Amino acid sequence: MDLEEHVESTEDLYDGVIVKLERQQVRLPNGDMATREIVRHAGAVGILALTADNEMILERQWRAPIAAATLEIPAGKLDSRDADNVEHAVMRELNEEIRYQPGHLEKITGFYSSVGFSDEYMTLFLATDLKPVSTELPRDQGENLELLTVSKDEAQAMVASGEINDAKTITAIYYWLLQK
Repeated sequence: MDLEEHVESTEDLYDGVIVKLERQQVRLPNGDMATREIVRHAGAVGILALTADNEMILERQWRAPIAAATLEIPAGKLDSRDADNVEHAVMRELNEEIRYQPGHLEKITGFYSSVGFSDEYMTLFLATDLKPVSTELPRDQGENLELLTVSKDEAQAMVASGEINDAKTITAIYYWLLQK
């Protein structure tokens, strides 16, 4: 079955600091036309940062789109400082957000965060053997974070209760729970 849609035209609607929005007119496999609104994103990284005591570092921060504070793993978007190097983005985000650098860094997986309307691709990493940074990078403007650490059991209970409801964080926790 042919599912591919063919883009007939594209209109740029918005070009912001974090995202771009475009409208596409597409021809469907059956020949009909449809409209697609797509959020373009530079890509992002998320980090399961584990302490020497095997606890995960979480950040509580306000998220305007849902008008609520969330608990999340350290994460951030790729930007011009990273030159499309996801490992550089990981090191930068760990420094900016939790003030650590990893002795060990490994890629866990990558995934699209919300394929129904966005092309954001997130690469998830594991960071261990954490050491305090010698030089702190500035946090993003308006970024206010409360840091906490939790055990595997606490993290699992927080997902079950809905206290943690962020997809990248839940993915990281389930990965962690599967490790022996």
